Parts: sequence; C-alpha cells; structure tokens
Amino acid sequence: MLAHLIEFATNHYVLSGTFVVLLALLLAHELRRSGRAVSTRELTALVNGGQAIVLDVRASKDFSSGHIVDALNIPFEKLASRIAELEKHKEKSIIVVDAMGQHAGSVCRDLKKAGFTALKLSGGIGSWRGDNLPLVK
Repeated sequence: MLAHLIEFATNHYVLSGTFVVLLALLLAHELRRSGRAVSTRELTALVNGGQAIVLDVRASKDFSSGHIVDALNIPFEKLASRIAELEKHKEKSIIVVDAMGQHAGSVCRDLKKAGFTALKLSGGIGSWRGDNLPLVK
C-alpha cells in the first residue's frame, strides 16, 4: 500500500503538493481558531501568579466528583446564557477545562468573540489526573 501511495505522489506531484499545503493550512486555521493550549504546569503557574482563572465546562455532576481548586463551573450547554458571570474576570486569562479536550476549543472561540483572553488545558481534566495533580470535591 505504501508503494502505491509513493507511486501516486510521484506521478501526481502537483495534486499531492496541493493536498499537503491545504492540509497544513486547515490545521493552522483550526489551531489558531480554538485558542492556545496550555499544559498542566503552565496552568498551575498562571493561576498561582494570579494571571488566570480556571473555567470547568463539565456537567455539574462531573464537577462535583472532582475539580481543580478554585475552578468555576459553568456547564458547556449553559455557557451562552451564563457568560455574564465571567465579566468580573475579564482582566485575567480564562483557562477552559473539560473532560478530554473535546469542548474546550469551541468554548475558547466563544469567549474570544466576547472579548476574553481564553486558553484551554491540553487533554482536559484527564491530563490533570494523569499528572497526579490534586482535585477537590
């Protein structure tokens, strides 16, 4: 199969090159649109330095089973109606945390449209747990 792919790419180099360029542009656009991802270490440094707050967009039930210290909980489904609650934190960066990173990008995009500085935790709360960092209940 790899031999066929290489043969196709060499025979149709213009088509293959165009595909690679379009794929790179799509990836760059999606990464820029959804906000910068931060690691658990960067999140800790930003929050401890008073430069950021944590917004957990998981369901209330998941939030109550364990969350990052001092995190605010606004479920993903209710964010549009409750975004005004974040106005008092507009001067800080908002780090969006979800279960595995599936909703954080769209939440960051919505927050940026509303004038906030938004970042997302890479890997969501799963990466936080994976690094054996503390959760509170």
